[in-house]
Amino acid sequence: MADQIQWANALSTRPSLEAAIEDVVQQAVSSLTAPADLGLVFISSAFTSEYSRLLPLLAERLSVPVLIGCSGGGVIGTTGRGQTQELEAEPALSLTLAHLPEVSVKGFHIVPEELPDLDSPPDDWIDLIGIPSTPAPQFILLSGSFSSGINDLLQGIDFAYPGSVTIGGQASGGGLGGSIALFYNDKVYKDGIIGVALSGNIVLETIVAQGCRPIGKLHQVTKSDRNIILELDERKPLVVLRDLIANLSEEDRILAQHSLFVGLAMDGFKQDLHQGDFLIRSILGVDPTAGAIAIADYIRPGQRLQFHLRDAETSAEDLEFLLESYNTKQVAQPSAVGALMFSCVGRGEGLYRKPNFDSELFRRYLKDIPIAGFFCGGEIGPVGGSTLLHNYTSVFGICRAIATQE
Repeated sequence: MADQIQWANALSTRPSLEAAIEDVVQQAVSSLTAPADLGLVFISSAFTSEYSRLLPLLAERLSVPVLIGCSGGGVIGTTGRGQTQELEAEPALSLTLAHLPEVSVKGFHIVPEELPDLDSPPDDWIDLIGIPSTPAPQFILLSGSFSSGINDLLQGIDFAYPGSVTIGGQASGGGLGGSIALFYNDKVYKDGIIGVALSGNIVLETIVAQGCRPIGKLHQVTKSDRNIILELDERKPLVVLRDLIANLSEEDRILAQHSLFVGLAMDGFKQDLHQGDFLIRSILGVDPTAGAIAIADYIRPGQRLQFHLRDAETSAEDLEFLLESYNTKQVAQPSAVGALMFSCVGRGEGLYRKPNFDSELFRRYLKDIPIAGFFCGGEIGPVGGSTLLHNYTSVFGICRAIATQE
């Protein structure tokens, strides 16, 4: 029997960091029958004052060739009984160990100053990361909460590594201005980007749940300046928006006061647009005098957009739709062995009014695989063929072998 991928996660809520580390290492190591090639560790902001102690304490009990991780406003993991937990605002430590035969595992740390220009050739990006473009690697990235280079790096990876998949998230702390940490082998960083590239007999399949529903009709941007929409269908955007809101139900009008977003069509030619065809972006502000709207992304004339609303019900329906779609496509594939979940700090119990919602829904469709992750300041995942930084999103990465080995 060929050596197979093994994936284990352990979760501890012990308030003592030493005790929590002892728990997760013992549980995760005992779940594997072969040495781990990769470790992923996520620690809650309740341990902020002890971030510097994490790696030395882990090193006393665990040896793994590549280890990455970060802090989170909440931590996601799987209990010894196989239940998922999303632990927010309380001590928690999640450790994932993976045995990855026939897979090259390469870790890296990048600071924004090292990034090539966006018009640089693919080889410059390949030299930076240090792995070839074939076979297409699978990337897991963790960045500082305000890392200026993350968007450029995502574009560079998409350009230099066609066919690759990239997922991840921005480290988060406890509340505004909370301290964050990135962990890479034996070093702790406050900023930059750490990651791991996995090449060989492995694939990461993605589900990116943005949790919004469209309202009104599709519009075309006829005039814009960077991230400011100046005209929609040759009308002032605020006039278009006011007409739209006037025709909403009373419930949706109330929702639009605090949960209104813009969905940018990712395909410039597709006529019949559905869930997953839009990139959701926040509305940053309006200019009543000019009738303009500023959004959290650059926009150009000719792009199409549709206004969207978000609420708990819509978010749940969106994730369930994507999970159902994913399951229908799984024909004669090797079984999934594990999953990673990168969820916005704006989701979780604050959105659903109950704990563990996204992870439990995920486990309803993909049973009996360990899931781990954290609550992020921004989530990384592909939409419409491009890898992007999101907000208010849950990004899942599902790990499996490419094919059954003879």
